[in-house]
Amino acid sequence: MRDYDDITAFLGTWGPFQLTVFLALAISILPNGFVGIYIVFVGDVPSHECLIPEEYNISELWREAAIPMVMQDGVLKRSSCSRYKMETVRNFSVLNYTPNVDVNVSEIEVESCVDGWNYSKEIYDSTIVTEWDLICENEYKGPLTSSIYFFGVLVGTFLSGQMSDRYGRRPVLFSMMAMQTVTILIQMFSPSWEIFTAIFFFVGFSGFSNYVVAYVLGSEILSPASRVVFGSLGIFMGSGIGQMFLPLAAYFIRSWRWLVLTNALTGLLYVPLWWFIPESPRWLLSQGRIAEAEDILRHAAKKNKVTAPEVIFTSSEIEESAKMREKKHNILDILRNCNAVLTIIICSLLWMVITMSYYALILNTTNLHGNPYLNFFLSAVVEVPAFIIATLLLKYCSRRFCQSSTLLMGGAMIFIIQLIPKDMMELATSLEMLGKLGVTAAFCVVYAVTSELFPTVVRNMAMGTCSMTARIGSIVSPFIIYLGNYYRYIPYIVIGSLAVFSGLITLLLPETKGKVLPDTIAQMQRIKVLRSSKKQDAMMWTADKSKVFKEVKL
Repeated sequence: MRDYDDITAFLGTWGPFQLTVFLALAISILPNGFVGIYIVFVGDVPSHECLIPEEYNISELWREAAIPMVMQDGVLKRSSCSRYKMETVRNFSVLNYTPNVDVNVSEIEVESCVDGWNYSKEIYDSTIVTEWDLICENEYKGPLTSSIYFFGVLVGTFLSGQMSDRYGRRPVLFSMMAMQTVTILIQMFSPSWEIFTAIFFFVGFSGFSNYVVAYVLGSEILSPASRVVFGSLGIFMGSGIGQMFLPLAAYFIRSWRWLVLTNALTGLLYVPLWWFIPESPRWLLSQGRIAEAEDILRHAAKKNKVTAPEVIFTSSEIEESAKMREKKHNILDILRNCNAVLTIIICSLLWMVITMSYYALILNTTNLHGNPYLNFFLSAVVEVPAFIIATLLLKYCSRRFCQSSTLLMGGAMIFIIQLIPKDMMELATSLEMLGKLGVTAAFCVVYAVTSELFPTVVRNMAMGTCSMTARIGSIVSPFIIYLGNYYRYIPYIVIGSLAVFSGLITLLLPETKGKVLPDTIAQMQRIKVLRSSKKQDAMMWTADKSKVFKEVKL
């Protein structure tokens, strides 16, 4: 019995058809990288302090002294959330008293910024923070905005996966593209933070869903030899290149509403892709829509200038496909097996830590020393070598080494940032970029590692479960950065420690490079703590002698 890759082998590995699909799907991800994290600039917090209106009519000397000095991260700074009581300050100003000479200003009663804030316009003309005062007692609303976006991602990826399995990859892909474009456009007209955040949920719902559906669609259409390249240099690289354009747009567009509009307009890139991205023939086959699947494959053969077989799908293969549709598997199939449970727990932890670290480092770019636009651009640029390194590691090294080395390197670089002296901030920024490189490479590797560990009957389910836990990591990530307001090195300690720990527990997973992909749970390799004898492993792998396994070499 031939599998799908054997049936479609006549198309070849790379041809005009595969190249067109590869490029079209990669281009479809460019706006995702551009719009996926625009909250970094739209929701950034410029320097600010209490507003002192002209009506108080105080001298410049007292206006300067009216803001108390506070200690923050070992540095004495002007307060951002309080001022000395203005009635008292005005009385002393009228009497022509000199602050800290005639009057000890530290003894004056302190009050909150009852008249609002004065925001610096050195970097931004406006952000949602300056428009709706998301600071001081409302400071939590900043990270909450990002968390609600990532919660939308969680719900969207879950529901879009169900919808794409039921209605097809292509219609769901373009529906999510349209929804992303429309919701971002509507967000531009938000009258309040509550409305902005509610719409942001749906931006997250659609924005990452088309990323996931595009990944699945490309994996199903392209040949086994090109799937790893598609994942790293296609999908991931498309997102990385999109991110590089975001700081460029933000540099020239300093008002948040116009920047949001620019993000919405990137949706115009989606329109011509309708004619270049086909439905997945593999999905059509699984749904019994044989004629449509054959039409796409014959069109692909014509485009690649090869001759398609007279009969592409035999009657026995069609019958086998129908039987596979009738056989259902659920999460209980994993929960009944101790080895499968431990494997999915470790993989879920890896996904959660990697995703949390990745997005936390992106959100932190505007907090780094130096120009925020340049820092974000550098953060995006390091993803290019990260994807190339991940591709080479997956090709030549063991899977355990690929995953553990990238996590250990990234975690170590981030953790030691706390040891860098404050007068060497450029070195700290460089270490953070190296940490981002390691985490990004780990992000790329974890897809391949997880897909190879689980058998065919539950592979999509396992990947979906891991993706759900990854979303938990992304929801938490804004608040990891928020903890830096209390002690600036807390995010580095948390991210670095968890990444190193994850790199170590990766060594418990079995090696999958060059191994036959399992089709049933019984054929899964066992993790080290449950490792059976060689004789037992051999018995496990030969349990179903009627099945011929095909080794997929990357």
